[in-house]
Amino acid sequence: MRSAMSWRPQYRSSKFRNVYGKVANREHCFDGIPITKNVHDNHFCAVNARFLAIVTESAGGGSFLVIPLEQTGRIEPNYPKVCGHQGNVLDIKWNPFIDNIIASCSEDTSVRIWEIPEGGLKRNMTEALLELHGHSRRVGLVEWHPTTNNILFSAGYDYKVLIWNLDVGEPVKMIDCHTDVILCMSFNTDGSLLTTTCKDKKLRVIEPRSGRVLQEANCKNHRVNRVVFLGNMKRLLTTGVSRWNTRQIALWDQEDLSMPMIEEEIDGLSGLLFPFYDADTHMLYLAGKGDGNIRYYEISTEKPYLSYLMEFRSPAPQKGLGVMPKHGLDVSACEVFRFYKLVTLKGLIEPISMIVPRRSDSYQEDIYPMTPGTEPALTPDEWLGGINRDPVLMSLKEGYKKSSKMVFKAPIKEKKSVVVNGIDLLENVPPRTENELLRMFFRQQDEIRRLKEELAQKDIRIRQLQLELKNLRNSPKNC
Repeated sequence: MRSAMSWRPQYRSSKFRNVYGKVANREHCFDGIPITKNVHDNHFCAVNARFLAIVTESAGGGSFLVIPLEQTGRIEPNYPKVCGHQGNVLDIKWNPFIDNIIASCSEDTSVRIWEIPEGGLKRNMTEALLELHGHSRRVGLVEWHPTTNNILFSAGYDYKVLIWNLDVGEPVKMIDCHTDVILCMSFNTDGSLLTTTCKDKKLRVIEPRSGRVLQEANCKNHRVNRVVFLGNMKRLLTTGVSRWNTRQIALWDQEDLSMPMIEEEIDGLSGLLFPFYDADTHMLYLAGKGDGNIRYYEISTEKPYLSYLMEFRSPAPQKGLGVMPKHGLDVSACEVFRFYKLVTLKGLIEPISMIVPRRSDSYQEDIYPMTPGTEPALTPDEWLGGINRDPVLMSLKEGYKKSSKMVFKAPIKEKKSVVVNGIDLLENVPPRTENELLRMFFRQQDEIRRLKEELAQKDIRIRQLQLELKNLRNSPKNC
């Protein structure tokens, strides 16, 4: 019996066994960027085939940079920013179907949708296309639905996940099954299932439209941090911490979370492990926050399920990583994955290409199967009505640089209360800390005092009116 699963020899025949990481030349990096120092465990970076977006340090409010991909090199200190939020920006994600639309969420409790002009920003952008107010506390995560246009999920520190229909600019569903802060959200391929990890140490598989929890694991021995659906394999992979405080990964059957299928120790480092899965190559990448290493594995449906391939090593620690969508990769170089690594100390964004070494220059059909493209499979109404549909696939072979013809039309909105499932989300917020409790107590005391005074004034007025009425009745009638 071999103890180290990582070194099983039968996988040496894999076509990905020699995949290697190649760091871009310095002139193809992005330099001089004041990357945020926020300690929130997110990537603070989002990338698509046209733009790179990075959350930055800013005095007062929150901001992020959006840089056209071809504009590499040193970024000027006064480069225009997206800076409409009143609090730190905690997450940013590009719309998968409209490549100049980006969602952001913030400590100011709002989610905002921005439209980036052709060629990038020429001046600071403060006006969002849409401001979405529904959370009562800061919002830590945003995720676009993988197959439906204009459906956005947001997770807040009020322990709620809101589903926004951007066609109307309103939350249409609320998932209210978590009892602590939601750490991570991931969809299966057609977006019919959502999996979450939570600070309450539970891993959940949820039917997002009904909010029903289909499966739940109470992870006592493997404290889950991050989770990712492994495409259509009906498997989940989580990263977390073992009871001995070592970094660990676990593989789960999505239909039975009673026990992990396998658990594997990674190392004794303390930083979070970010998992990334490429369904086209069945490769899993594990990147450690605060170290410079990216390990990669091949996943299969048969035992041993998880086979170690190699490790990309670098001395520069990563704060977060952006990932290029498939249609933005360089197929002529046999590139199968590309990271954008945030190196905070150097103010540097470093592209890292994962490459399959091939001698031939021709298109390598076997490493580029049809892949989810830039066309949505569903409208918001279809998905909300219960329809599931697989992603619309595209070939990376010919014309794969074509951009989507979709445009974003912002709905016209007026300010009003936000009611989902019969609850006004902006009212009825229970306090979470002693300070909040005290503030709420004093506010309510003031309110009670004011209402008592108002009541006393009304009592006096009623008595006056009663006396006047009595006088009128008793006065002799004038003939």
